[in-house]
Amino acid sequence: MDRKFLYIVAGLIVLVLGAGIAWQLWGARLVAWRFTPQIAFKAEPPQPRTAYADPRMWYSRPPNSANDPALWVPEGYRPNPKPPAALFFIHPTSFLDRSAWNMPLDNAEANDRARLFIRGQASAFNEVAEIWAPKYRQATFGAFLTTAEDANKALDLAYRDVELAFDEFVRQLPKDRPIFLAGHSQGALHLTRLLREHVAGTPLARRVVAAYVVGWPISLTTDMAALGLPPCTAPDQPGCILSWQSFAEPADPKLIIDTYDATIGFDGQPRENTPFLCVNPITGTQNGEAPAEANLGTLFPSGDFSTAELRPGAVPARCADRGILLIGQPPALGPYVLPGNNYHVFDISLFWANVRADAARRLAGFARSPAKAGAQRLENGPRPAPGSKGR
Repeated sequence: MDRKFLYIVAGLIVLVLGAGIAWQLWGARLVAWRFTPQIAFKAEPPQPRTAYADPRMWYSRPPNSANDPALWVPEGYRPNPKPPAALFFIHPTSFLDRSAWNMPLDNAEANDRARLFIRGQASAFNEVAEIWAPKYRQATFGAFLTTAEDANKALDLAYRDVELAFDEFVRQLPKDRPIFLAGHSQGALHLTRLLREHVAGTPLARRVVAAYVVGWPISLTTDMAALGLPPCTAPDQPGCILSWQSFAEPADPKLIIDTYDATIGFDGQPRENTPFLCVNPITGTQNGEAPAEANLGTLFPSGDFSTAELRPGAVPARCADRGILLIGQPPALGPYVLPGNNYHVFDISLFWANVRADAARRLAGFARSPAKAGAQRLENGPRPAPGSKGR
């Protein structure tokens, strides 16, 4: 398998370096102009309801092929050939073009970037879950740089694809199979809507081992109740939500916080000055703090980004301020860091081995849960122990 998954960051060189330099010199207005489509949104027909029955509509789905991006692992690890659970993973924005509000499904460059994101992010779960990662007509990056109504239309179109894919995912699974949900950045935004509209208050919620809503803020005051699952307060707690946004120090999350404060929560109330959920991916607890020694492994790219080395004990983490995850001194992961020491691109790879261990612990806790015991059958072999490398 091609191991150049860390070209996810190389693929974002125009976004990160260009936006970072431009921000320092000319600010947000120029960045928005550079990436926001200058054409009107054009409504596209919805996907057929059976669209995601076609394996070609998925980057990853069982039965997994040898070149499935979700099966990537660093040296010393291996994916579980018969994992007991299933993961629905929504990849982050990989379409950077301003020529359209939504990605055409045949856009080769964006598809390649999406596969690389899946290698570096969804692969953390391949010890405990079969991974289902759909293609979808994602909103372009510029949709997040404007308040124009066209941006909302583009995000809604993207979500409708995700919704259809999720319906197919659930339809394909045995009725008692445990489920993980995960999304990063744009994928996390769509996941919050999926939780509200398809999981909260339904029998399906009882099958959710954990939901990883990473790289997108969740207000504890205005959003949490609508998602139908509580924050993860214990490392082996099942049926809960994890979320974090990574910044090195000195951190300047002003861009995130200012945008967040100007929005309305899921309960219809302003989010201004409300705290947002921070679950430390090292401790697995809300508002946790951990030294670098507790980090089981961060993915570090080689100089040419052709390989990645998993290094333990390199990056600490602590939840601070209103819910930002601080990771200490800026780790040397390459030049693809957003303004303000924002390590958004690396939210999962910073803690790859801890996310892997976290999922295993929560699956074990799920199996012990009285509310779910008897309704679940973890019949595909022994559950991995916390921190297991699945050798």
